[in-house]
Amino acid sequence: MFESRFLPIAKQVAALRSGDIRVSDYLADTVSAIDRLNPVLNAITTQWTQDAFTQAAAMDRSESRHGALWGVSTADKDLVNRAGYVTRWGSRATSKWPAADTSDPMATWVDSVGAISVGKTATSEFGLTGYTETAAFGPTRNPHHVDLGAGGSSGGAAVSVASGMLPFAPGSDGGGSIRIPALACGVVGLKPSRGRVPAQSGLESLSQMVVPGVIARTVADVAFVSDALFDGDYRWGTAAPPLPTLLADACEKPPGRLRIGVTTTTPWADEVECPIAVEALAAVDAAIAALEGAGHMVEVWPWTPLPGYFRAFSVMWQASTTGTPFRGDEFAQLEPLTQFLVGKGVEVSAADLVQTMAWLRRFEHDTITQMAGFDAILTPGLATTPPAVGFYDNDEPRRNFVQQIQVTPFTSFVNVCGLPAIALPTHYTSDNIPMGVQLVGQPGREDLIVALAQQIEQGAQATKWPEHSVVNF
Repeated sequence: MFESRFLPIAKQVAALRSGDIRVSDYLADTVSAIDRLNPVLNAITTQWTQDAFTQAAAMDRSESRHGALWGVSTADKDLVNRAGYVTRWGSRATSKWPAADTSDPMATWVDSVGAISVGKTATSEFGLTGYTETAAFGPTRNPHHVDLGAGGSSGGAAVSVASGMLPFAPGSDGGGSIRIPALACGVVGLKPSRGRVPAQSGLESLSQMVVPGVIARTVADVAFVSDALFDGDYRWGTAAPPLPTLLADACEKPPGRLRIGVTTTTPWADEVECPIAVEALAAVDAAIAALEGAGHMVEVWPWTPLPGYFRAFSVMWQASTTGTPFRGDEFAQLEPLTQFLVGKGVEVSAADLVQTMAWLRRFEHDTITQMAGFDAILTPGLATTPPAVGFYDNDEPRRNFVQQIQVTPFTSFVNVCGLPAIALPTHYTSDNIPMGVQLVGQPGREDLIVALAQQIEQGAQATKWPEHSVVNF
């Protein structure tokens, strides 16, 4: 059974539907892996094992086996409400909260495609940071080296996948929260275009930056699951352009000769110096070699970001925290960084907020205009190797912010612009630490970046399962 969890997800679903693998047996293997690995990795913070087995038994008896992910195990990010269960939001402040009355759209989606949620994956407090080390649950650890962090905020999702506990996990991305942990853990994460996922409005958040997406072990797995996520009636006014093909089909068909721009420029450069480690550059070199080997033109993208990004992003990040769902008497239980952000957020005036949102829209237009002529943009993934657990200064918020920028300076501009992006491993250091790259697409072109990522994955040969999925202890 262990080997079945490392098959392509499409083959797992086929085996479950045919009855070659019973859903109950598949789930038992999942739970066994969680029981063995999670006490060390701390990727799953809440489990409802008995309820999951009840659901699996009913599916084994059912004659109806519909759903793109029928019978596959997964888990909800602990920012997503599921009716009947408590959502902790990664926070001490929620320790006495009741179970949710209704399910959020992403939990409903998991059910609609026939997957079985086994619990909640760890996240940073209210999903606010690019690492997953909370006062409520402790640090989530990297399965390649347990003294390293997992990234965030979808850190539990990435670790669950990278360690082999789950074949895929949903996440959300408001500044890199899918791509950062995927890069840290050596798996694949796709941030969809603004307005791509029917389970959420394109204007869901104040900043219009947050989108749901998935993390899986390979590009083909991410494509297969994302096709299911993108399917459905879109009942919102803001939608991404229709895709010309399924992402799974894009993986199978070479996209033709494309023009790829490469940059190591960051939008933070006028305020924060962001040195790029040699390991990060090695990952870019591996991707370039794979792209050129596939026949693509790879050139430097001479990006000149609009000045002022640091202030605008800071204001929006702070203002967005005023919507965090804690009650006033719980403020003292929040982590110092969250308290700081909320305190600064309530000081943002309506005029400043409106002006900041207008600036971000100018940044979006200017950046996409400068991308004209390129089919996709290649950047480093992380600027450094994944930091050790405890690296980030939780007591000095301003230093913490700079630390996060210096580790992850390439992800947030994609959210501001509403563009699709995929992160994937391309290189392993001599210490077996994964390093990867980010491919950013033109508006609405998930198909092209998935096709390119598939060629990079094949050319770089940095995704090797299950060799790199076994916890190193």
